[in-house]
Amino acid sequence: MKSSREKILYTLLSRQRATINELAEVVGINGISVRHHLVKLQAEGLIAAEEQRHGVGRPRFVYHLTKQGLEKFPTNFLRFVELLLSKLQDVLTPKQLSEVYESIGKEQADSLRSVLEGSTLNDQIKSLSDELGYLGYRLDTQKDGDDLLLRNQNCPYRQIAVSNPEICRVDETMFTELLGRPVSHESCIAKGDPACIYRIKAEDVN
Repeated sequence: MKSSREKILYTLLSRQRATINELAEVVGINGISVRHHLVKLQAEGLIAAEEQRHGVGRPRFVYHLTKQGLEKFPTNFLRFVELLLSKLQDVLTPKQLSEVYESIGKEQADSLRSVLEGSTLNDQIKSLSDELGYLGYRLDTQKDGDDLLLRNQNCPYRQIAVSNPEICRVDETMFTELLGRPVSHESCIAKGDPACIYRIKAEDVN
């Protein structure tokens, strides 16, 4: 049996928008209890409210799910992406597919250039790590002789990359473009490695 909180979320999913009174009627609890749940759901970023005027008097609030709230519900998104990538493999040559992924990597790099701070490579990687952390990346660095290894311990494409390893070209291109140095992809989480590792040769580190 769903909790009152879950009933509120499912009601907003089906109706898209609802007032406290409407939610109270559907969920079967009083308005004060509904308001209590809504305050918590807003604090978690799952719902948002908008003022709505209805004649004279005080405006009422209408509640709706946020993007984060919508992500709480099961979707067929992953399956759709896998089918889409499979179709791209059918209609494009390996070279064309690689070019598509490289183009995506370059676009992502362009959108992130403004966050790079500092003149040294380590400073740039640090600022990049902070920014990409919000997207699920877990970046750190490690020395290997005179080479520098850029490690990502959480691949945001993990589930897709297992059956579509070519998608790793996105990140390889993105890091190469952002850091202004050749970056070679040596280890891959999707292939069972503990981390995705990108090597920057010693002559390109400084």
